[in-house]
Amino acid sequence: MRMCSIASGSSGNCIYVGSDTTHILVDAGISGKKTEEGLKALGVKPAELDGIFITHEHADHISGLGVLSRKYGVPVYATRGTLKAIRDTSSLGKIDEGLFQEVQADTKIIVKDMILNPMRISHDAAEPVAYRIIHGKKKIGIVTDLGCYNDYTVECLKGMNALLIEANHDVNMLQVGPYPYSLKKRILGERGHLSNELSGQLLSRILNDNMQAVVLGHLSKDNNLPELAYETVRVEIAMADNGYKAGDFPIWVAKRSEVSEVIEIA
Repeated sequence: MRMCSIASGSSGNCIYVGSDTTHILVDAGISGKKTEEGLKALGVKPAELDGIFITHEHADHISGLGVLSRKYGVPVYATRGTLKAIRDTSSLGKIDEGLFQEVQADTKIIVKDMILNPMRISHDAAEPVAYRIIHGKKKIGIVTDLGCYNDYTVECLKGMNALLIEANHDVNMLQVGPYPYSLKKRILGERGHLSNELSGQLLSRILNDNMQAVVLGHLSKDNNLPELAYETVRVEIAMADNGYKAGDFPIWVAKRSEVSEVIEIA
């Protein structure tokens, strides 16, 4: 099984996960053309996609969904609340109702040789979820857009072999930056986004001996820097009392608008 971020950031998100026989996207928040180019770089034809799993309805997660679903007839998986919000998003154009597949948190979905387990997250959207993806004994988690986490979050993410986790902002950069107060309050709130520090703290609670790769994603263009996210997360891991060090695991930062490193899960 492999995972690759085609784009990850506050301006657009699209993550590929695949096996020899199954190809899926988590979110389609960039243009159809850019998604096609990203898949081509991975040696995957868009027509081979078995599903697009949507985390929530914000534009940076669904803007390319209409084009992809119409052009290639790809099934769209999302919660009931998210599907309703997608239907109400006129900019996507008409999507065939037959392509919509409803998912529920904590109820698994089987797509060929993959099992997908949606999990609840705290974000200011209709009915948002993150996804855990299982292929044989291999497990990947893709968790962005959560303002906070709790014991349920930690329990859901135990035993992962690879993880793409949000490290959205540096708190100080956000506080002194140009955003209006209302937006700063939203981002810092419990239904906003994870800071670098919180990302590192969550990660510290779910590290395990079988973790093969960590990818930091959904970085803010205005309130973060890749180097800052990387170093802050490493410091949080070093400070945690869990027996692990930051150097025990490869840590990457997903590129904003380019295809990132391909993570192969052995």
